[in-house]
Amino acid sequence: MVTTVIVTLCILLLISYFFDITTRYSKIPTVILLLLLGWLLKYFSPYFSIDVPNLQPLLPYLGGLGLILIVLEGSLELELNRSKLHILKKSALIALIPLVIIAVGAASVFYYFFGYSFRESLISIIPFCIISSSIAIPSAINLTKEKREFIIYESSLSDIIGVIFFNFIALNETFNLNTTFLFFGQFGIEIVVSLVATLLLAYLLARIDHHIKYGPIIIFCILIYEVSKVYHLPALLFILFFGLVLGNLDELRNVKIFRRFDLVKLNKEVSLFKEVVIEATFIIRSLFFMVFGYVIETEEIIDIEALPFSLSIVLAIYILRILFLKWGKMSLQPLFYIAPRGLITVLLFLKVSPDQQIPVLTQSVVVQVILLTIIIMMFGIIFDTGKKDKEAPDNKEALPIH
Repeated sequence: MVTTVIVTLCILLLISYFFDITTRYSKIPTVILLLLLGWLLKYFSPYFSIDVPNLQPLLPYLGGLGLILIVLEGSLELELNRSKLHILKKSALIALIPLVIIAVGAASVFYYFFGYSFRESLISIIPFCIISSSIAIPSAINLTKEKREFIIYESSLSDIIGVIFFNFIALNETFNLNTTFLFFGQFGIEIVVSLVATLLLAYLLARIDHHIKYGPIIIFCILIYEVSKVYHLPALLFILFFGLVLGNLDELRNVKIFRRFDLVKLNKEVSLFKEVVIEATFIIRSLFFMVFGYVIETEEIIDIEALPFSLSIVLAIYILRILFLKWGKMSLQPLFYIAPRGLITVLLFLKVSPDQQIPVLTQSVVVQVILLTIIIMMFGIIFDTGKKDKEAPDNKEALPIH
């Protein structure tokens, strides 16, 4: 049994690797193929006498770990300088405002027309409002440099803003001046934690001479993230901050505290660390979407009762997306199509307690919204007539680009 499981996992991950290699040519998002692979495994495993246990409990663990690694990988790729401020501002606003509009608007509809509690409606709808960086970032591989940067910023910020918004609503029964002060206090504490932890981890990365060094750094990141969550702090902020600092050491060379670091050596270590993060992200992301594909029931995909709610949510997503992309003077093709829901939607949906969940937003709605947004993204990318940016990114001094 153990041998069968190990062999099956190895074969599935090698198939996932093949998907990852061919996606830049086929333009079919890897996540579609992984979901299909997991779904097919469910129906064909009995024919090969493979007894697969209930995998649904694994989703929160794989999803949480995947979210950390994906945001870290994305933030390591981002450049922070004055020339990027306009993209950062646009992506932040386009990530924030539609999320709030959809959440508040949908919660108001459920409150006034269906009679559900506004707070419970808000908690239940927020997971559908967040762009999945785990799908959007890998799918942007064929886009121009500017569009890739926009997708990385937008989806990463959407994850962070969405999780903070969700936790703020879910953890507070009432909303007043005290809860507002508490929220900003937690935000400020996390910024301090992020600064201290980042300096400590950067120091360790530069000074550890042991042949095992990158694994412990990733473990420290996960530990700090989870401890921050225990105290209801915006934990993803640390991951984003840590990745941005390591990825932009050359921009920080004039900051007094960084003058004590050997930046040439540290840049080389960061380059190798990035390689490890990319490899780990590939494995965890592949496992998550294969497991998610495995636990999807066919009845959830074709649930007619859930379809009106799924279509309404998807319609709202893309109406607001086209409006805000035009407002930001961004190219609609193919950015309009890249607004997938995925890992973060599943994670937050599973966190909603049964007493807070409104009945109409079922797991069928989650599955349908995820599949619809991914399929729309797939066709948008396949029929994108724009050419991939041939110009290599500007190399940072002593920091090879992967």
